[in-house]
Amino acid sequence: MATENLDNLDLSNLVCVFCGSSTGTDPSYMDAATQLGRELATQGYGLVYGGGTRGLMGQVARSTQANAAPVLGIMPRALMSVEGCANEIGRMLVVNNMHERKSKMNEYARAFIALPGGFGTLEELLEIATWSMLSIHSKPVIVLNTNGYYEPLKKMVEGAVEGGFVSKGNSGIILFCDTPEEAVKAIKTYVPPDTRYGLDWTTKVDI
Repeated sequence: MATENLDNLDLSNLVCVFCGSSTGTDPSYMDAATQLGRELATQGYGLVYGGGTRGLMGQVARSTQANAAPVLGIMPRALMSVEGCANEIGRMLVVNNMHERKSKMNEYARAFIALPGGFGTLEELLEIATWSMLSIHSKPVIVLNTNGYYEPLKKMVEGAVEGGFVSKGNSGIILFCDTPEEAVKAIKTYVPPDTRYGLDWTTKVDI
């Protein structure tokens, strides 16, 4: 893993944003990315994200930086030609693979917010929600449901509860919000469900 010098970068209050590296077909998605970056900075948060310059990913990063908040991108080397390399936006960590990327995001983030995105965004969101259910972390997991984009996901979670695969309590791990302001405000008020598995991840096994 190539590590850029992170000295003098405030890493104490970063929010991880998952989102697409495309703009999407609805202009409201880019608007939401711009507003989210501004709202994070206004409320005293910085950004940790996938490190790209394109689509919603680049927009939320540029907006956060334009409002004088720290930005940290985490980019797998293989994706640099696909998502763009944000050397001009904040600081960058280049990692070897997707697993390192997600591990570093979890390490630096105090909360997670998902903007609209595709398979990668959905995978990151659902994995971080699963990590919460398993008590790997207890951080807020928030979905910004811009223009109803995540209504199908909300219905899927409800269906999983009805089908007996997710407990009703654990369905609250993911909090759906309609506006960037609501999403950022929810960081402070979020309470993880007490129905999560209270697993101990501190014991190590020699392999």
